[in-house]
Amino acid sequence: MNKLKKAFEKVKAFIPFITAGDPCLETTEELICRMAESGADLIEIGIPFSDPVAEGIVIQKASERALSAGTTTEKIFDMVERVRRRTDVPLAFMTYYNPVFVYGGERFVKRASALGIDALIIPDLSFEEKGEIDEICRKHGVSLISLITPTSSDRVQTIAAKADGFIYCVSSMGVTGVRDNFSSGIKEMVSLVKSVQDIPCAVGFGIHTPAQAREISMIADGVIVGSAIVKLIEQYGKDSVKPVSDFVVQMKEAMVTRV
Repeated sequence: MNKLKKAFEKVKAFIPFITAGDPCLETTEELICRMAESGADLIEIGIPFSDPVAEGIVIQKASERALSAGTTTEKIFDMVERVRRRTDVPLAFMTYYNPVFVYGGERFVKRASALGIDALIIPDLSFEEKGEIDEICRKHGVSLISLITPTSSDRVQTIAAKADGFIYCVSSMGVTGVRDNFSSGIKEMVSLVKSVQDIPCAVGFGIHTPAQAREISMIADGVIVGSAIVKLIEQYGKDSVKPVSDFVVQMKEAMVTRV
């Protein structure tokens, strides 16, 4: 069975995000494995980039720290190879188009697939521009994840019809970062997607408390949390594995279970 499908099949999926190489790749490896043990159903691994336009200051700073530590795409691939000896948790790369383009689209996706990467998220690649990389992803069995936002209303049905894996529903306008208020249209976004294709919908951008995770999990199939986890890593550095694992447990326990 497709591992992405399995991640959403019996549970409401909790999906944490971390930036690879922040504070170092050894810590990233431990974080991935411990988050999987703590209940993460799918883990997003951010490949750092010097101009992450969709990110708020927290993840921007994480990318800067990772790049300053000498993190490269090749070193991240090597880290994932080690991770795959320890866990089969579904994994997604989240990055910008430039690192993929520089590495070579076919070469990047082929290597990612061979390492057991299940999905690729490229937030600065529009639906209209994804054709070539989408074909490469399908060829190698990697799902290219589509994103929809509160302003995508007139395009949601078109995007949903051709989506693969799951749909990343952006909870509110702006860049990533913790926030207290979300778009009132999340439920409508999810419903519109489901009317076109029965595909899992995961909501992200700004979720940072167990109460918010529970609220969103009542609407969507998955909850994505990034900045709140990256802030813990910024605070604790190489000692962040336990605080992050504890946070994952709290968020997962707060979410409703699928009947």
